[in-house]
Parts: sequence; C-alpha cells; structure tokens
Amino acid sequence: MILRSFIRWGRKALIETSNRLKNTFDPPVVVLIYHRVTTLREDSQLLAVSPDNFRDHLRYLKGNFPLLRFEDDWSAVAEPSVVVTFDDGYADNALEALPIMEEVGVPATFFISTGTLGTLREFWWDDLERIILAGGPFPACFTLVDGRLNRSWPTAILAERRVLYEDLHQLMKKIEPDRRDMWISQLHDWAGTGAEGRETHRPLTNNELQCLAASRWVTIGAHTVSHAPLATLSRPKQREEITESKLQLEKLLGKEITVFSYPFGGKCDYTRTSAGLCREAGFVKAAANFPGLAHRWTDPYRIPRRLVRNWPLEMFAENMERFWVS
Repeated sequence: MILRSFIRWGRKALIETSNRLKNTFDPPVVVLIYHRVTTLREDSQLLAVSPDNFRDHLRYLKGNFPLLRFEDDWSAVAEPSVVVTFDDGYADNALEALPIMEEVGVPATFFISTGTLGTLREFWWDDLERIILAGGPFPACFTLVDGRLNRSWPTAILAERRVLYEDLHQLMKKIEPDRRDMWISQLHDWAGTGAEGRETHRPLTNNELQCLAASRWVTIGAHTVSHAPLATLSRPKQREEITESKLQLEKLLGKEITVFSYPFGGKCDYTRTSAGLCREAGFVKAAANFPGLAHRWTDPYRIPRRLVRNWPLEMFAENMERFWVS
C-alpha cells in the first residue's frame, strides 16, 4: 500500500513538473466545460452550476486571465488563457447563463445537440432520470426486452431504482440512438409517464437559440443530432450525425458553424474516423472532454477540456490553479 501510494505520488509529481516545463515554453489554454446554469432540486449528473456560483466563476476568470473564444487562433497566445464552453443546449443557457455572461463580459461557445431543439422532450439522460427517479408509484420490477439484451431489475424501492438508473445510463451510452429510444419507450410504458418533459430540463426553443446566437458574447457550435457517442456508430452514421447537426444549425441561424464538440467526449467516445469526418465537414476545431491543456502542438480536432461542477468561488479558484499543472 505504501509503495503504491509512493508510485502514485511520483507519477503525479512527474506530470506536474512536465506540464510546468511545457507551460514555460508555450503558454497554455485551458478550456472549461459547463452544461447548465440553474438551480435544481435533483441533479443526478451534476451538470448544473448555480447562477451565483457561475457569476463568481466568470468574475474570477475575467480578473485573472485573458479570455479567448474557442474558434480563435491560439498560436500567438502570450500568457496562460481560458476559454469557456457549454455542451448540449439547455434552455437555461439562454435564460440564465447568457444574462450573466453579458453582465460580466465573458465570451462562451455553446455546442448544441439539434435533435431535441424546439421540442418538449428532454435529453435522453434526463428523461431516464425523470422516468425512474422522479415519478411513481412503480411496478415491483422492470424487464427490458431487447433482441440482444434481456434483463430484469427489482424496482420496488428507491435504492433499487437508483441501481436501474445507473445501469441503464451506462448501457445507453454504448448503443445506437434508435435502440436507445426503444428502451426509453419501454420505460415510459412501464412507469406510465408521457413523452413531454419537465420545464426545468427542457432544451432550447428555436427562438431562444436565435437570441443566444445573436449575442456578441456567443459562438454557436455543433454537437451532433442525437447526442450518441460517435464511437458506437458506423462511419456513415457518424457522418450523418456530424454534418446534419451543422446543416440544421446553419439553416436556423443563417451563419456558418465552424466548431464542434464530441458527445461525452472521452477518449473512448470518438475515434480517428470521427476527427476526420469533422475535418471533412468543414469544422476548424473539435472539442473533447478529457483533462489537459491546449498548446500550439495540440491536435485541433482533439482539444482537451476541464469539466466544471457547482463549485463555490474558493473551490473554483483552487481547481483553476490545479488545472494548469495536472
């Protein structure tokens, strides 16, 4: 145990030393990911940052770092800089995040998944939460009927339903959108819930997206249609998800969309094919979701980002200090 701890400490120290050296020769850019700015009673995915915390985050960033846009050319960056991004396309991006950005004067890029735009449906992970954790009463068990996976879960008590939620969330990340929608339909039938989602979890309307895009502080990027990990899809399906999201946004907004982010964005969630298809589609950059810093030598189609949680100011400042070296 002591040896293992020592090895872990040594690796961490080596990484930090290496990053400090790199940062000395080439000032880095740290790209932050937010998803939501709102206050929720239940936040299973820990995606929501409160408006007060978000305002504190932006004030801290503006007072301490140059703030760049994701689509900017970062090759001439002279000091460590920060970029703010959002993924998915929740309504609160326009209703709660944008007014704070405009108040403080901080730019951000919003990567929009187009499949739920202007609908009353929730994103699939939120729908999963709504069906399994937010409703009731429930049957004693749920049986998934699927040609490749048939399985049952007990669901009489909340602890059992939390297991069902976690299991299905992980499984649904690895399957194609049509199959995922079939599972969601079975869950609706099982729980007796409708397809219309909660006002607190809805995606942007078309008008809200247009208002968001009209702000001088905002850049809009694409984030696929169905928010499926591209690595789970065939090459033709990946191309469809990537290009259709771009075309749909361009038609709605009347402007070229030049940047993209991979759904989920971990190194196992997209492939070399995904990056190549983004380049073919005309995107100049693509954002991932794994820890790291952007340097001049960073692949523009695999830009690392740092996930931000609902941290109070002191914790946010501590994490920003850690991001430069870890």
